[in-house]
Amino acid sequence: MPKSPEDCATMIEVREGVDATDRELVALLEKRFGYMRAAARIKETRDAVRDEERKASVIAAAVAEADACGIPGDVIGDIWERLVEGSIAYEFEEWDKTRG
Repeated sequence: MPKSPEDCATMIEVREGVDATDRELVALLEKRFGYMRAAARIKETRDAVRDEERKASVIAAAVAEADACGIPGDVIGDIWERLVEGSIAYEFEEWDKTRG
């Protein structure tokens, strides 16, 4: 188990922590994309896949959470923009698979 960031004293320890965190992030993203598959299965029309109001809400919530945690909200906003757009594209693919 990697050390907490506060307990790291070497770059090896930092890198071990970053690598472990990246694996956790990918596992969480796998779960998130599972929800995109569920949404594709549930939504009745292809037009329902893109929801700009929901997209803006999700990104704003991530930025607010980042700000509350003291990490750069603008960076998180950029990451979430890409994440949400990638999720929408994935959901379109999944929707087409289940209907096509």
